[in-house]
Amino acid sequence: MGGSQSAEARRQEQIDGLLATALAQGKKPEWANDDALSSPKALAAALKRVGLESTNLICAIDFTASNKTSGAETFGGRSLHALDVPGGNPYEQAVCIIGTTLSSFDDDGLIPVFGFGDQASRNFDTTSLGIRRGFESVLCEYRRSLKRDIVLSGPTSFAPVIRKSIDIVKKSGNQFHVLMIIADGQVSDVLGCKAETIKAIVDASNVPLSIVVVGVGDGPFDQMEAFDDELPQRRFDNLQFVNFAPFQAALASSSQVDNKSVFEAAFALCALQELPSQYNDIVRLGLLENDAHVRAPAAEEPAAQRQRVA
Repeated sequence: MGGSQSAEARRQEQIDGLLATALAQGKKPEWANDDALSSPKALAAALKRVGLESTNLICAIDFTASNKTSGAETFGGRSLHALDVPGGNPYEQAVCIIGTTLSSFDDDGLIPVFGFGDQASRNFDTTSLGIRRGFESVLCEYRRSLKRDIVLSGPTSFAPVIRKSIDIVKKSGNQFHVLMIIADGQVSDVLGCKAETIKAIVDASNVPLSIVVVGVGDGPFDQMEAFDDELPQRRFDNLQFVNFAPFQAALASSSQVDNKSVFEAAFALCALQELPSQYNDIVRLGLLENDAHVRAPAAEEPAAQRQRVA
């Protein structure tokens, strides 16, 4: 009995430490009670209770060459895009956790997926991985792309995927969307990447789009913190950053399914903690569609992308 209590106390201490370092002001928002941290699905239920009823997920994946070395400390020296790793690589883990949390909010389950920073897109375009049905299909296409034709390159700019997401939101009739960008580090200073990214983030505050940036690998991520907190030109605070490394370490060290579920929920909470307040700001600013039942069909996407819906 004493040993069990001790293990439970250690787990709670680890969870509290993760939340204290990753959450704004180091504490849970009021809407996220202890029950919400039992699993990603329980967290989703808590989000619904505070008025977030529907959203659409867009996924963007960093294919810059720095991923080859950014896992030196946090991923055993492997490329962050290494496949067939027990438990999945950091990109796979992040997509799975956020996808599980947000899947119940998405009526049609269709997720546009983009790569950036690869040899084809570099800092000026995106590489379409199609419109996938559910996060499991996102993961399948991600793996296929790495095995087939994606060549890691650079430099790093978030501007193309943010602007592509703005277009998707507008074509949907201004439905609420969440753009999840998973990246291994800073936006590059070369070729105007940083300035263009800042401008795109500011422009995105004119539409109902929440941007969640998940930092994977060794970092550094101080620039991401600045994007999160220091862009007063925005109409509302539309970007949340969370460092995945401490959660990845917690997941790797846990052999119990229940513990993993709680650690996953803690990560999802840190990534999505601002969604309720962002959604309220969007409503207050009148950025949402006029008719909540109007939904742009997937057929409005380019034909080349429609053929890759899974």
